[in-house]
Amino acid sequence: MSAPTLTASSLTPYDAVLLLSFGGPEQPEDVLPFMRNVTRGKGIPEERLVEVSQHYALFGGRSPINDQNRALLAALRAELDARGVDTPLAWGNRNWEPYTDGALADLRERGAQRVLALVTSAYGSYSGCRQYREHVAAALAGVAGEAETPADPEAAAGVRVDKLRHYFNHPGFVRANADAVVEAFTDLAARTGRPVADVVADAPLLFVTHSIPLAMEAGSAAARPGYVAQHEDACTQVAALVAADLGVAPSWTLAFCSRSGPPSQPWLEPDVNDVLAERAQDGVTAVVMSPIGFVSDHMEVAYDLDTEAMATAADLGITAVRAGSASTRAPFVAGLVDLLLERAAAERGEEPARTTVGGLGAWPDRCAVGCCFQRAGVDTGTPAVAGQDSRTHDETTSEGAAAR
Repeated sequence: MSAPTLTASSLTPYDAVLLLSFGGPEQPEDVLPFMRNVTRGKGIPEERLVEVSQHYALFGGRSPINDQNRALLAALRAELDARGVDTPLAWGNRNWEPYTDGALADLRERGAQRVLALVTSAYGSYSGCRQYREHVAAALAGVAGEAETPADPEAAAGVRVDKLRHYFNHPGFVRANADAVVEAFTDLAARTGRPVADVVADAPLLFVTHSIPLAMEAGSAAARPGYVAQHEDACTQVAALVAADLGVAPSWTLAFCSRSGPPSQPWLEPDVNDVLAERAQDGVTAVVMSPIGFVSDHMEVAYDLDTEAMATAADLGITAVRAGSASTRAPFVAGLVDLLLERAAAERGEEPARTTVGGLGAWPDRCAVGCCFQRAGVDTGTPAVAGQDSRTHDETTSEGAAAR
């Protein structure tokens, strides 16, 4: 299985591509201000922020995410250049420098009127989709000099921002994760001195993603298959590629990490540490953990898996190997560029192939009405861009584009 490689001389009608990410602190004095940005309005006490900030202290007060975004930007630039695409790339974060409003203001000053945002979240949920769409709307209001976000922030700012469709089931993302899992099983076989096929047969594969509240999971499933279903579809496809590569199908489980919020609020389970304990009770002595829910090895991976889960495994007598993420692996980067070119072609009125794997098909280019509310059916009225219900000015593309 491989994605078709598209070539084009430009991303017309887009003037620029915006890598849109979460952001993270780059020095110890950034940590608490960053965490206040992330948790603003959520009622989380300061002492809890101080407690969690100690996670960053283990890594010198610096999150790896910004460096990984820089690496992804460089890889995307190289791939675009190799295909003769000279469209500018920019980078903006929700929660730390460089901020999205600054990136959009700079693009507007350089003459950009249409921007295609690539979000570093492969799956659909409030935190991975709609929250970014709301964030861009607020950033555009800032660019326009508006104190509050207007109903049509794009018109106010003079910049239209579209969002790339979810890519959890794109061949490039799936292949990159499968390659990482194959490498991890090969590493585990070397550590244990056993044939790879035997290790795959005996060592469970734990796919791990960020937990979210059950209410948010329900919101993600209001218009399309939800957050969990998307992950299960991706896991199934990755496991199938691993089986094809290694000759043995791994047994796998989807587990969760990074739960937060009050204990009274139900979140997705099981936690990865609980799964490790259950596997130890079953007599398992080795596992592979794959961070399927994360595009790169940022803090949730560095702390929750590489630190906390690894310590749990060691305490249980389990040899654990953590697979890499999609990161800047060639299939993933090429797949993202394919998706950028796909969307540009659609906006030009063409009918490009919507390449996916698995059983869920391609997500629409513009999020459906009611998509990914924080709670199912609860519309807070917060303005958002890049949805079928979010744009009030006239369409500039072919008839029916809003439904694509």
